[in-house]
Amino acid sequence: MFINIVNFPPIVEGQDEAFRTWFAWSTEEYKSHKGFISRKLLKPMENGNYVGVVEHESYDTFMAMHTSSTQAEARKRVDKLMQGDPTPHFFATVEE
Repeated sequence: MFINIVNFPPIVEGQDEAFRTWFAWSTEEYKSHKGFISRKLLKPMENGNYVGVVEHESYDTFMAMHTSSTQAEARKRVDKLMQGDPTPHFFATVEE
C-alpha cells in the first residue's frame, strides 16, 4: 500500500470552514479514481496546521490520480485558502 502524508500550510484567516468543505468535496471526487483507499484530514490538538493522509493501492495509482484533471481542479479551488504550498511525504507499507 502507498501512503501520502501532506503537511498543509497555514489556512488563510477566516477560511477554515471553507478549507474543511473543500477537503470533503475533493475526497468525494478522488474516490472515483482507481486504487483510491481512503483520505483523512487531521487537525492538530494544539497549535499547528492540518495534515492529510491519503491511502492508495500503489504509487502508480496515486500518481494517476495526482496528475488527473480532478487534482488540477481541486488544487485550483484550494490555492486561495492556503498561505503557501502543501508539503507531501511518500511512504510504502512494510510487508512482513
